[in-house]
Amino acid sequence: MTDISLDTLPTATAPARRDIGLKKRYAAERRFRIYGVLAISVGLAFLAVMLFSIISKGHTAFWQTSITLPVTFDEKVIDPSNKRATDPKVLITANYPKLAENALIARLGIDPEDKAQVRKLKGFLSDSVRVQLRSIVQADPSVIGQTRDIILLAAANMDSAYKGQIDLSVPEARRKVSDQQVEWMNKLKAEGAMAERFNTGLFKFGASSRPETSGVGVALIGSFFMMLIVLMLALPIGVAASIYLEEFAKKNRFTDLIEVNINNLAAVPSIVFGLLGLAVFINFLGLPRSASFVGGLVLTLMTLPTIIIATRAALAAVPPSIRSAALGLGASKMQMVFQHILPLAAPGILTGTIIGLARALGETAPLLLIGMVAFVADYPKSPFDPATALPVQIYMWANEAERAFVERMSGAIIILLIFLMAMNIVAIVLRRRFERRW
Repeated sequence: MTDISLDTLPTATAPARRDIGLKKRYAAERRFRIYGVLAISVGLAFLAVMLFSIISKGHTAFWQTSITLPVTFDEKVIDPSNKRATDPKVLITANYPKLAENALIARLGIDPEDKAQVRKLKGFLSDSVRVQLRSIVQADPSVIGQTRDIILLAAANMDSAYKGQIDLSVPEARRKVSDQQVEWMNKLKAEGAMAERFNTGLFKFGASSRPETSGVGVALIGSFFMMLIVLMLALPIGVAASIYLEEFAKKNRFTDLIEVNINNLAAVPSIVFGLLGLAVFINFLGLPRSASFVGGLVLTLMTLPTIIIATRAALAAVPPSIRSAALGLGASKMQMVFQHILPLAAPGILTGTIIGLARALGETAPLLLIGMVAFVADYPKSPFDPATALPVQIYMWANEAERAFVERMSGAIIILLIFLMAMNIVAIVLRRRFERRW
């Protein structure tokens, strides 16, 4: 028996052949759509899992457990010899944690002579009470001898227990808070003295070895300085290079080589730019390590290819008729570029710049190599002072052993994601607001 193909069938069966072909094409199209929907669904599922994990762990970081106590600024504790008039250092070296401890003892009704009970108070209040009470006394020495209601931070373990992050059903020996501390916590909560408040310290504090007094304040200032430097350097240099390559440079092997290298630089791993910054800016030029200025220079080098590519695409998207019309009316080439082409390409340039800045804001690897992983507790006053950045602060907290730092890390990730989303939304709005369709 010989095989008969569709081509050897009589012409009367041509409609049947067309129907078979159409069915195969429609079936292939349906499969492709199903594959596309599956791919998008998998991507959205992973995104949802990631966001749920981050938000579930980090939303509590925006709330901090604190205790309101009537603190008596006892002169016998602060300045027993009454030397503060002649020796101001007395107000600095005083035992301020003792004031907070006495206030807590009085509030809980504990016998001050019961040493076992007093020892269990250790770790109930944050060690930051020393700095907080000292600042109050130094700002107003007349407070000595008075009693004032002061809001004090709870220690990290008590904060975690109050938020339900510590399983209190396990044996006391296997958790970091004792049964007595839990009893005191419940008592203060019932009396309204212990409560959660919005954690402004997360945005104000710098690096700290105590989770309850750690924040992203220094990292936010450092990131701001770096983004400002990137904007001031990368935008004008990138736009100028793009205009020259797109409008003025002759098309030859040299310009082709430049274009290829720009495209290659856009795909270079960010850690390579960190090595370049370490070799050139720190080792060769001797610029300060851990400074926002150096970080901004490194991120500028990394952002330049993205801005150049986006700007060239925006310039090329302007119709040639605009150029011809401007030149036909007597405009010079410089006038044609800066008065006609550049304004029309501005939306695309701004979009590319914002996307480049968003990418730079989330970079960590190049900043680690130039030393911005340093422990910085004080606010930088200039781009040349030691600082850190938001993604580097997240990296540092991820390496901490204490459980409470995981909460701070997730909270900082939420802040970073909000900034990145805001920048991308601004880019979309600008593109749609000023976009012109030809």
